Amino acid sequence: MKTSIYAALLSAALCAPAFGADNQLTSAHTHPALGAPEDPKVPIAWNRFYDAEGLTRLMRQLHVAYPELTEMVMIGKSFEGREIWAIEITNPEAGPKLSKPAMYIDGNIHGNEVQASETVLYTAWYLLEMYGKVEGATKLVDERVFYLVPTINPDGRDWWFESANNPHSNRGGRMPIDSDGDGAFDEDGPEDLNGDGQITQMRIKDPYGQWKLDPDFPEQLMVRVEPEERGEYTLLWSEGIDNDGDGEINEDGPGGYDPNRNWAWDWQPEGVQFGAHNYPFSLPETKAVRDYVLARPNIAGVQSYHNNGGMILRGPGREGGQMTPDDERVMAQIARRGEQMLPGYRSMVVWKDLYTVWGGETEWFYSGLGITSYTNELWTDDHLYHRELAGGQEGRKERARWVKYLLLNQGLTKWEEVDHPTFGKVEVGGLAKNWGRVPPSFMLEEELHRNAMFTFHHADSLPLVRPAETIVESMEGGLWRIRHSIDNRGLVPTRLEVDTQSDISPENTVTISGGVGLKVAASGIVEDINFDRVKWQKLRPEVLRVKRVGGNDRLVVEFIVEGSGTVQLEVVTQRGGTYKLDIPLEETPKNPK
Repeated sequence: MKTSIYAALLSAALCAPAFGADNQLTSAHTHPALGAPEDPKVPIAWNRFYDAEGLTRLMRQLHVAYPELTEMVMIGKSFEGREIWAIEITNPEAGPKLSKPAMYIDGNIHGNEVQASETVLYTAWYLLEMYGKVEGATKLVDERVFYLVPTINPDGRDWWFESANNPHSNRGGRMPIDSDGDGAFDEDGPEDLNGDGQITQMRIKDPYGQWKLDPDFPEQLMVRVEPEERGEYTLLWSEGIDNDGDGEINEDGPGGYDPNRNWAWDWQPEGVQFGAHNYPFSLPETKAVRDYVLARPNIAGVQSYHNNGGMILRGPGREGGQMTPDDERVMAQIARRGEQMLPGYRSMVVWKDLYTVWGGETEWFYSGLGITSYTNELWTDDHLYHRELAGGQEGRKERARWVKYLLLNQGLTKWEEVDHPTFGKVEVGGLAKNWGRVPPSFMLEEELHRNAMFTFHHADSLPLVRPAETIVESMEGGLWRIRHSIDNRGLVPTRLEVDTQSDISPENTVTISGGVGLKVAASGIVEDINFDRVKWQKLRPEVLRVKRVGGNDRLVVEFIVEGSGTVQLEVVTQRGGTYKLDIPLEETPKNPK
């Protein structure tokens, strides 16, 4: 029985050696936990985050350490001119890149969703450091190609790290947008009123307000007063002032668009879909990804990482959107395995289980390119107690209790009184930007590892054609019958159903050539091997066109030829790999009974 690659990889645990500030092993006497490389060529601390330059530096270190398995490619530049880099991983000695099925993996399309980049980088690091040491990783690198882009929004990423933000800002990049339609761009964003590097909540003391301090967690939570109670506070907006004098606060800050609504499938303009920008691929970052992907037609699977909520999302993005029954069955099966590998995560369909998305990235990959594609929303608060948290105020108290006792109130900012030009004395404080949507340091590596293993399972499910049985029989008139079986060892067919319906990628082909005096009289697909039923191709029998090879299935083809010597059979599938086979034109020995 075949042992799957992802199962072999899951035997690894989640802990890595400790690292110092210089990113080196702190002691020669460390002993790695199960799953960590014993002597990593590139030690990386997985309990912290890296800015765009840091990500690129680590990718270069991996490339220098493993030059025979990697290539660095700059796929484009961001609006502010930051370089967007991919690292490509495969074993070229096992075949050229475009002859192998490939996974494209990206993260951090939204600037504040920072752990997505570390997940992509961890995936690259684990593959390389475990190559030749763990069978599952070795097979993946030999049989597949991995195109990994840790951040496709380096401007938004660095802005989130370096500037005052809250957990939810800034999703977009740094291209100025007139969000409030007053003719000015980015003129009324949030202000860090107390200079603590965070954008937090504003409140004013008000005996007629509707809020009071939670008696159990006064430093964290506020609760609504009962109808007969006097209030203590009125809650205001996030920190900021009315910069443009229009009576609103923080209505036109940086960004104002959503890079995950700028893709050329079911795209709708701003009046329908907030953040869509001017037209599909109008952003330099999404255009860079488009050009990079279209130049690599062997991509058969896509994984995009976001945060948060603990979701394994697949299309369609709108009700009635494109998803064929056969493709849904395959993609749902991969996601079900993901639920087992990612406790607390839920397999979900975007429009049905979340909300409508027009012009989303994964919908473009599936419907536009015919590729299996998922978006994982990294991190869920259910991981705090390894169970589903309660809703409402009780759930908020559970989170507050966890912050108090397991983070010693890190993740909070103390309430501080400041002067506000409109409201007078206000208090600012509450949750810091690095709490709520991103895991704490000691839970980060587990998140990275589990999601990397899901990506490996997806990669292992991609189509992979391999030769099976070949039978040659002599016929009357000096003819030969060649019957060859093609195995697809992946769960995913060589072309998805949406691909075959819309003719997105080329048909699979089986070509016969060579030999001495070769003439191809006929070729076809064996539809019933027991009754010897063949569907013959009418034209150009030397190049047999095949719609697809099903997932975990076998396809039998037949050629009737004249000639002698040895002929060459070549099977070409754009997304399931290729192979060549030498076939002597001589009777295949019968197996003894």
